[in-house]
Amino acid sequence: MEAININDLNNHKIKESEVIKRILRGEKELYEILVKRNNQKLYRVVRSYIKDYAEIEDIMQDSYIKAFTKLYQFKLESTFSTWLIRIGINESLASLKEKGKLYHLNEQYNNLKSNTILEIPDSKQLNPQDKMIRNEAKQVLENAIDSLDIKYKTVYIMKEVEEMSLKEISIALDLTIANVKVRVHRSKEMLKEKLYEVANDKNIFEFGSSRCDRITNKVMELIK
Repeated sequence: MEAININDLNNHKIKESEVIKRILRGEKELYEILVKRNNQKLYRVVRSYIKDYAEIEDIMQDSYIKAFTKLYQFKLESTFSTWLIRIGINESLASLKEKGKLYHLNEQYNNLKSNTILEIPDSKQLNPQDKMIRNEAKQVLENAIDSLDIKYKTVYIMKEVEEMSLKEISIALDLTIANVKVRVHRSKEMLKEKLYEVANDKNIFEFGSSRCDRITNKVMELIK
């Protein structure tokens, strides 16, 4: 049997179907490959429902365990990530339902502060000022996405961030492809509205008090 090089985890040189078949034949250690390949995608989807980082990690862990124990039920004609995400969504909804939050999602998401949901690496070396601008722009987008109703936020993350196909999303969310298309379109329109509101906010790009004090002190020192 051909040995699997763990260094090939991220570049997907080893076919998913082959990894799954070998796991089912007893090579449990190879499950690490599926976990590492799907961590980012699963995190982003669960993050669409849950805010608390510790809870997100718990749900991810539970989803992976459940997927492993039920791996024999997985049908190889679909992708493992789609199946895993469906499990993650169910776990997220179960957690919200248990806490009585399932029917108060809009209020919950409006009241909680946004944290990081988009892990976008820098495409080039940026100077500190460019990095600050990039991070601020990224935060504005994250806040706008977080303000969406959960049903729109989830499909937006899946389609536009994770680049899942309409079919994969429809399977994961148990929706028709037509409904997925409608939600994707609506989520984009809502984001445009949110970002337009931000762009027209008269308080945007405020010169914060600490920055104001700093520049004031420097100027006063120079004119003494």
